[in-house]
Amino acid sequence: MQLRRFASYCWAVLAYNLGIILWGAYVRASGSGAGCGSHWPLCNGQIIPRNPQIETVIEFTHRLSSGAALIMIAVMLVWAFRAYPKGHVVRLGAGLSSFFIITEALVGAGLVLFELVADNASIARALFMAVHLANTFLLLGALTLTAWWASGGVALRLRGQGSALVLLVLGLVGMLVLGVSGAVTALGDTLYPASSLAEGLRQDLSPTAHFLIRLRVLHPTIAIGMGLYLVFAASCISVLRPDAQTKRFARGIVVLFLIQLGVGALNVFLLAPIPMQLVHLLLADFVWITLILLSASAFAERPVEESLLQPLPQPEHAL
Repeated sequence: MQLRRFASYCWAVLAYNLGIILWGAYVRASGSGAGCGSHWPLCNGQIIPRNPQIETVIEFTHRLSSGAALIMIAVMLVWAFRAYPKGHVVRLGAGLSSFFIITEALVGAGLVLFELVADNASIARALFMAVHLANTFLLLGALTLTAWWASGGVALRLRGQGSALVLLVLGLVGMLVLGVSGAVTALGDTLYPASSLAEGLRQDLSPTAHFLIRLRVLHPTIAIGMGLYLVFAASCISVLRPDAQTKRFARGIVVLFLIQLGVGALNVFLLAPIPMQLVHLLLADFVWITLILLSASAFAERPVEESLLQPLPQPEHAL
């Protein structure tokens, strides 16, 4: 019973962090990143800001909710080490989650302390945003694996996986690249909004445009190529690992990415309004989580149906 509660807690922590990620995107899209000035962890030099502007409220709320996420993952780590024996994969997942939530906080602090927020359009900010997105994906991956393993998933076995390993590793790396390009594109949309689709196209194709504008055209191209690859990879994995659980995740990847491509096209057509940006990001997170689960299922040391929460069958006594 205690292990089941822990698994539920892990899934709740994952869901909570998805909310934090969306709120962080809203902070960037609404231009509220400088709401607490260049102070961290204080807000405008105060523990609790007085008479705050709306930008300060938005940024300060994000900091508080991110701090709560750090505490929740710390609880998960302690619980994992108390509930599972030494060397168990759940301990590994909780440890990785703790590491990436710390690096997530450090990257966020760097954005504030180096004033890479608000209207800053430097290469340094684009690089920080890329690192921030990659770390966010790694954090989500670690949280997903922790919850999966706590729910009965078993350790990964990478040796001897052959072409399946190559297909999924390329998919994971490709999704990281796609996510990074999406983060930079969203930054360009925020800093250099277009008043019409025609104006946006002129900005994208202009040789004198800011580098953030010129980079915007890369993301849709990468997305289409990555979508085609994921459909191909998922189809191959369904053949190489024909168990029901793996096939279900493979189908989920295809469906989610097709929806994501449609939402992405709509996002471009509507000139990237904030609500569409948040939906687009949430779907990207879902695709990444499903890809992690597909990999965990395909590379399990034994069938996923053999839950860690179920007792092992006892041998029959000789009559």
